[in-house]
Amino acid sequence: MAPGTQTPLVGEGVWRERERGLSRLATQQHGVVARRQLLALGFGEHAIKLRLGAGRLNPIHTEVYAVGHRRISQRSYWWAGLLAYGDGALLSHRSAAALWGVARSRGSLVDVTAPEGRQGVERRKQLWIHRGKLHAEDHTQHDGIPVTTVARTLFDLAEVLNTEQLEYAWEEADRLKRLRLRAVERVCERGYGRRALKPIRRLLADARAVRRTRSPLEDRFQRFCRAYELPPHSTNVDVLGHEVDALWPEARLVVELDSWEHHGHRAAFERDRSRDPKLLLAGYRTVRVTHRRLDTEALTLATEIKQLLGGS
Repeated sequence: MAPGTQTPLVGEGVWRERERGLSRLATQQHGVVARRQLLALGFGEHAIKLRLGAGRLNPIHTEVYAVGHRRISQRSYWWAGLLAYGDGALLSHRSAAALWGVARSRGSLVDVTAPEGRQGVERRKQLWIHRGKLHAEDHTQHDGIPVTTVARTLFDLAEVLNTEQLEYAWEEADRLKRLRLRAVERVCERGYGRRALKPIRRLLADARAVRRTRSPLEDRFQRFCRAYELPPHSTNVDVLGHEVDALWPEARLVVELDSWEHHGHRAAFERDRSRDPKLLLAGYRTVRVTHRRLDTEALTLATEIKQLLGGS
């Protein structure tokens, strides 16, 4: 043992096994542990106090610590939030949406759903605890983190996001092939009286009504056309030897949908744009639509299309 190193108060073998156990647990939980877990590993109160004093444990929440570091990652914050509540908690709402990749992260703010206690939302420092019933079907893990299913996450989001944000999360879940309509319906069946029912049932109805297309952007464009009452059009039809995404034949107006996931290489990008002059020379006008335009310029885009259709 190196000079000046404190001799362990427990047997060398026990001490090493305890350290290995802590290392495994911290790795599994992205560098975060709870006091109760340290006690279960065999660390006594004195050992915990010494580690806190030496900076080998750094408090995040009450009795929840980062192990040997102060640089907290997003997943460390998520784990800390789960451990701050205790057994049975799930990452939920906006934090679950960020883990599933359907919404942006909230940084150090963490949403957790706890299955016990008075219903409502309890706010602590950097932690929102949502109290409510959780069905067995709502529980899952993603990348080793206990979290609500995508279906339950979308349902919960309907009560904390505005319409545009909720639609974005829904569409991202669809694009990532994580949206299961029947699973969302089952969550609705269990959610009697919840405010989420109306917006989620509207999204379900839209999803059932839109005939199957080739991409989430095509589905989204169909919903956009209905929302802004654009005239009926043909989809995926041949014009001058090229398949176009949408066509109003009488107005000779073409809409091409540009999504990177379906045109994500240089050859496709250049080929799509080489069509536009050929169509223009033949009397067809082309409007290109992206997710971004539907996000930020929907009304302007609808007005442009109506004007190009001659006010029809």
